[in-house]
Amino acid sequence: MQWIEVNVSVTHEAVEAVADMLTSIGSKGVAIEDPQLINDLRNSGTWELCDIPEQENTEVVTVSAYYADDEKLEKRLAEIDEQLALIEERIGKYRFGNTRFRKVSEQDWANEWKQYFHVTHVGKSLVIKPSWEEYAPKEGEHVIEIDPGMAFGTGTHHTTNMMMERLEKVITPDSTVFDVGTGSGILAIAAAMLGAKSVKAVDIDGVAVRVAKENVADNGLSEQIEVREGDLLHGTEGKADVIIANIIADIVIMLLQDIPQKLNDNGVLLASGIIEERMPDVEAAAQAQGLYVDAVDHRGGWVVMQMKKKK
Repeated sequence: MQWIEVNVSVTHEAVEAVADMLTSIGSKGVAIEDPQLINDLRNSGTWELCDIPEQENTEVVTVSAYYADDEKLEKRLAEIDEQLALIEERIGKYRFGNTRFRKVSEQDWANEWKQYFHVTHVGKSLVIKPSWEEYAPKEGEHVIEIDPGMAFGTGTHHTTNMMMERLEKVITPDSTVFDVGTGSGILAIAAAMLGAKSVKAVDIDGVAVRVAKENVADNGLSEQIEVREGDLLHGTEGKADVIIANIIADIVIMLLQDIPQKLNDNGVLLASGIIEERMPDVEAAAQAQGLYVDAVDHRGGWVVMQMKKKK
């Protein structure tokens, strides 16, 4: 399948607005190339990933998103132009040059991931390993082998990292889990490896469902994890002890109306993909549905919100 990569070069203050807009129009995720972040990492004393030189032009941040080259593409590209103009009306001039486009094949996408995705340790026991790299696990480690392909989710983003760390704290051997917007299936796999009894993983995107099923099978978890296509919780039956939603704030808010009926009384909702500025909106929507925020983790401008039912 052919895909269209949309690149928008913006100022720092416009990054979140443009990223949220591109996601809302149908991209499963965005790539943000921030030269200032690279310099911050280089100067932090922990830089050991690769030999990337000091970045000179730190004012320009590139936000990229991907859309299938199908019958919906023309409408989506027109909507992007309209929304970019509206953002400019709100915050003033923020773009550097015109929006750029290029065609990307599924094979190209898979190969590009390999430049940036390496073995990553998360929390106390989880290890994320690309399918093309070797790793000898230490005692007590759970190694998740992932090939993201065209699906969103390598585990390297702050939101996914924090969600996995939270899963280490809430998963028990009796846990039943719903993973909403599973992407590559990485969080569903983490939940199962941490001991969850059963996991139902749902995504609205057929490509993500295919990739997640492949990753689940490659990790030997097809009996514990069921992956299916569905819109939010509409692809699940019954109730869960833990519901995972690593999406975006607006979709989390939509999801909240169904949580009281789908979450067991002592269950936990873990919601992420939420920028810090949107946390009050999500909390207000949760309270309106009889939920309260039990814990919040912050990292890199993002949050994970742990919620429970009010008693």
